[in-house]
Amino acid sequence: MHIRQIFDTHATTFSFEFFPPRTPEMARVLRQTIEHLSPLQPSFVSVTYGAGGSTRELTHELVTAIQKETDLTVVCHLTCAGTTVSELRSILEKYTGSGIENIMALRGDSRRGSDSAEAVADGFKNAIELVAFLKKHFPRVGVGVAGYPEGHPETSNRLKEIEYLKAKVDAGADFICTQLFFDNHHFYDFCDRCIWAGIHVPILAGVMPITSQQSMRRMAEFSGGTVFPAKLLRAMARAENDAYAEKVGIHWATAQVLDLLDNDVKGIHFYTLNQSKAALNIYEWLGVSASPGLGQQKQDGAE
Repeated sequence: MHIRQIFDTHATTFSFEFFPPRTPEMARVLRQTIEHLSPLQPSFVSVTYGAGGSTRELTHELVTAIQKETDLTVVCHLTCAGTTVSELRSILEKYTGSGIENIMALRGDSRRGSDSAEAVADGFKNAIELVAFLKKHFPRVGVGVAGYPEGHPETSNRLKEIEYLKAKVDAGADFICTQLFFDNHHFYDFCDRCIWAGIHVPILAGVMPITSQQSMRRMAEFSGGTVFPAKLLRAMARAENDAYAEKVGIHWATAQVLDLLDNDVKGIHFYTLNQSKAALNIYEWLGVSASPGLGQQKQDGAE
């Protein structure tokens, strides 16, 4: 289903993000996770794409399997760093030929893991160019882009940052999905700044439940400046072991989701790390254990 149709028919979208498994055991865990989460009837699921296209074939295999074996709508990540235009065209032809209708357009990082991703010859410098290419050559594809409530780690100028985001939307992006955050005030301020800049596409809130002390430290490393509120840090410090830390993290994420729902968020995107327990617990605490799920359709006459 095209993402615009999803937004038109769902008052609030709920979605899950997966990454391609690299080993048979990881593949088994992911398959089990998808089986556990599918009854929640997510609005869509997304599949990530490694730096420099390093998981390109794994990503294609996963999205193709989900497309063929389930009723889930897939949004496939696509990065342009380290990839030529002809390679991107070939990848997109493969995806659309597999029935993929929606792409998450990202600049991405270079395969070598440098701090900045340089464009290759006959490639795109940024996601703005990738979005424009998608809309020109694959106009039937829905396109999402990334947003950074706490600021992009490579852009210290917050005014320039919102200009770049506006340029992606003006190029044709259909929605924005944010990076993870733990303080909803950052998200609300980000949404207000988007409105001020003339950005009016749906904005989905990225939520990642903390599942252990170690996972919080990993988040601090890869998320590029994510703010951990003092209240959350104190709660995690009180946790005697990872079992309690997981409960703290899930409780915090549940409170985030409840507050976002009370403030009419357009969508919530769960970063699952290919695990189902946290999302299932959050749904249960919200009073929803299985179908029809939270991403319920709009009622007749609903705004």
